[in-house]
Amino acid sequence: MQTRLKTLFVLIIITLTVPLSVNAQANSSKFMVVLDAGHGGKDPGNLGNGFIEKKIALNIILKIGAALEKLPDFKVIYTRKTDVFIELRERAAIANRADADLFVSVHCDSYTNQAHGAGTFVMSLSKSSQNLSTAKKENEVIYLEDNYEVKYSGFNPDKPESLIGISALAEENLDNSILVANIIQEKLIKLKRKNRKVKQDVFWVLHNTYMPSVLVETGFLTYKKEGVYLNSKKGQTEMAKAIKDGIVSYKKQIDGNFVDSDFIIIENKEEENAISSPEKIIPNTVFKIQIAAGSKKIEPKSYNFKGLKDVSRDKNGSLYKYFYGYTSDINKIRRMQKEAKQKGFKDAFILAYRDGKRISLQKALNSGSK
Repeated sequence: MQTRLKTLFVLIIITLTVPLSVNAQANSSKFMVVLDAGHGGKDPGNLGNGFIEKKIALNIILKIGAALEKLPDFKVIYTRKTDVFIELRERAAIANRADADLFVSVHCDSYTNQAHGAGTFVMSLSKSSQNLSTAKKENEVIYLEDNYEVKYSGFNPDKPESLIGISALAEENLDNSILVANIIQEKLIKLKRKNRKVKQDVFWVLHNTYMPSVLVETGFLTYKKEGVYLNSKKGQTEMAKAIKDGIVSYKKQIDGNFVDSDFIIIENKEEENAISSPEKIIPNTVFKIQIAAGSKKIEPKSYNFKGLKDVSRDKNGSLYKYFYGYTSDINKIRRMQKEAKQKGFKDAFILAYRDGKRISLQKALNSGSK
């Protein structure tokens, strides 16, 4: 796999210069996936209802790997295949040394109430985070490592905002991370798991991997019904298959096999419901429908998009995004969204822009109601 220009990552005091990898396979015809089973050895992970996270995560990872290894286009590397303790920095280093195409870390969540469901996380580029609880739990393994004060140079797991200085190339990887996260999440919720959606958070292991990376929280062991499922062979097999299928679908998309997959930006599915506001022109606002995204550059002609006219294309990092429509009329854009879905773009969703910048649909509609 060819390597990108070097980029700078700043971690409070220490500056690390490392190669960033891209999704091209110049030196190998195989798509390299690094599979990371969370926790291990002296770090059991969470023990909700007596279930053991490190064992469940490892079982799922081994099943994902076994399935991928049967496919000729994939090569699998494991951060661990047994019950051993692997430092967070070493997990990232394994992926970086391999110059991998994708890093996937599997965990089980915990909480004090009846929270349940599956969620997928990508690295946040923000200096602060809205979902600190999960990141804090997964980062706290740092405290089990010898000499962690030196190794992590001021990084405080209780304050993930201490991770700063993500570069433009990291943002490019974030696009692909969000893409694969949404594909995996779609597979997980087909198992009738509660959809905890794709979220951004500050995880050391994701911050220090220099390729598209996701962390999958398969469910909550503290929710007994879910813990029983995840601790079972059936549950582990189903979760593994869903994640494997997501990885395979992601590879097809970045290889240029154009598919009608959406590129949800974290909050879209929630905001889609906001379109129930009165239908009217929203001043100074433009609405478009995103119908697909992928690494393949396709001419925005109607014959490439099932007869849809008024298709536009925009490049974001290594991805091309394809949009349908351009209007300030909520009523019109809703009709166009329905038309796109009828044409087969089942996950088509509406985006709002003001002054050339994307804003939430809720904000757009709220401004239009004044």
